[in-house]
Parts: sequence; C-alpha cells; structure tokens
Amino acid sequence: WFFFASACRPFGMVNLNPDMVAEGWWNSGYQYDEPTIYGFNHVHAWQLSGPSVMPVTGDVQLQTGSDFCRSRYSHDAEIVEVGYHAVTLEDYQVRAELTSTDRVGLHRLTFPNSKKRAVLFNLGSGTGPSSISAGSIKVVGDRCVEGAITAGPTRRRPKPCVIYFSAEFDVPFKSFSAWTDGIERGTVRSANGKDCKALVHFAADAQRVVQLKVALSYVSTEQARLNLEAELPHWDFEKVQAESRQVWNKWLSKIEVEGGTEAERIKFYTDLWHVLLGRRMNSDVNGKYCDRTGPEPVIRQIPLTHQGKPKYHHYNSDAFWNTFWNINQVWGLAYPEVTRSFVGCMLDM
Repeated sequence: WFFFASACRPFGMVNLNPDMVAEGWWNSGYQYDEPTIYGFNHVHAWQLSGPSVMPVTGDVQLQTGSDFCRSRYSHDAEIVEVGYHAVTLEDYQVRAELTSTDRVGLHRLTFPNSKKRAVLFNLGSGTGPSSISAGSIKVVGDRCVEGAITAGPTRRRPKPCVIYFSAEFDVPFKSFSAWTDGIERGTVRSANGKDCKALVHFAADAQRVVQLKVALSYVSTEQARLNLEAELPHWDFEKVQAESRQVWNKWLSKIEVEGGTEAERIKFYTDLWHVLLGRRMNSDVNGKYCDRTGPEPVIRQIPLTHQGKPKYHHYNSDAFWNTFWNINQVWGLAYPEVTRSFVGCMLDM
C-alpha cells in the first residue's frame, strides 16, 4: 500500500496515485497487473489511507465498497514519472492526470462530451486497507467541498486518526448527492456517517477539462485550507508538474553514481526514490500538528524561526522499524535536514 506513490514530493503529506486493490497491507494500492482502477487516494502511508476521488460519467449508483465505480485502463495510455501520473479510465472515457505539492494533490480531468459527469469522493469502505469508522463532507460555495475521514485503530496504530481535507474545483459544480450508513441521501448540502460517499455533479455544458485541488491536514479543515492557499494558489498544472520534477531531481542528485550498467543505475535511483518515500510529513505549513501521544488528541505548534517558518517538520512512522540496517545511514549522510526533523519530532513526542 505504501510502497508506491507517483504524484507526490519527497516525504510529502500527499501521496497520490491510482489504486487497483484496497484489501490488505500487501499487494494493495497500485498493482501493475490488475485490470481495473477504483480511485485515486491521497494518502498511502503505513496502515493509513485518506480521501479517495474518482471521476465518473453516466448514471452512477452509490453503494458500499468501491467495486461499483471501477474502470478498465491500459498501460499503453499510461504515463508514470516522478511527481506525475496520467491514465485513461476507459469505462468513463476520462483522462486523469495527477501531480502535487507537499500537502496538495492536483488533478486535471478531461471528460468526454457526456451529459452526465461527476467526481466521486469516497470517504468510507473500500478506500484503502485501513478500516474507516466515519467520514464527513459538506459543500462550501459552488466550487469547494470540505470534510474529514477517520481511520479506525489498528493493532500497531491503536488510536483513531482523523485526516481533514479541503477540495476546490476550478469550475462551479451543479449539484451534490451523498450516501451514508448504507442509505442513498439524494441531493444534500452535507453528509456524515459510516461509509460516506458523495458525488459532485457538473452541468452538461460545463467545460470538458476540470481541475481539482485536494489539500490535507491532520489538524483541521481550516488548516487544510491554509495548506492549499499557501502551497497552491494558482491552477497552472504544468508548473506544478515541472516543479515536482525539479524537486525530485534535486533530492535524487544528492547522491551521484558512476560506472555499472544502466540497469544497475536505474535500480540504484529507484531504491533511492523508495528511501525518499519512506516517511510522510504530517505537520502543516505553519508548523501546527496533532499530538496523539496522550489520551486525547492535542493540537500543538512546532517552534518557529525568526522568519516565522517551522524549524522542522513532523513525520509519521512505524517506529522506524528495521531502518537501522541501511536507510538511517542514507538519510543521515545525504539528507541531514531530514534526520534533524526526525530528532525534533521524536523529542516533541
């Protein structure tokens, strides 16, 4: 589930990519040999998933799970690069392109000339390998929806974890319908409960290309909105894609290798890419974070520099299990600022 993320930055809070399999920790998420896609989740972390979205066309009947919205695709029409993913959903004839900043996922969706087009927000069952105890979503104006998803506790993460989101479209939507607790709610302004799903519907004469920003926060929807405004105030998809590629190239270029075969060099940098996916940022642009070490969650603040910037970031982890074999050494030698952040985070805990 957490071993692959295409539309993301190094250690980014957003880890966005197509998902084929939801069940189980192993052989889930993006699976190259699986024939269908059920959505695009924004969090692929250790025992943790987040809000999933899926562009759809035609008549869609909301129901339990994610199998109802699956679409076939072909690798022939797929492009995968660091910081970018593009795929065509054949059953809906939608071209989906993904990129991101650290905390905001950016979607560019090219719809066919279909009378019915919508974007599904899946905040319930079937979004990922975590059990989802609750989801919520509400309409904010005619271009924005906001909400949260609560991942239930696991054996290794014994407390619930809430992930908030603020999502904004570049065109107004026409209506909003939802499903919760196994019941079709019809046209509403908000929804919350177990197995929460919502469809954002667009007018038949709306523009074919629709862009969507989805910003995350572990603190609040207000903080998610702040992350969105701070990191992605514009709608220039190519600019974000190019910046993401530049960031990845800068991080990967910290280690230069010579000699060997091309295949060995590809393997080296693929492994280094995995090293830089290894942890996910969970503090916001202003340094606020959610402390879950006590009996109740508490919102806290990372110390700021004289310029008002957080001195370090907080990251999630699975107790840095088995990283002492070689990953700690790579982080420490090539990315000492990341190791400083890890230490600051641990001292805060």
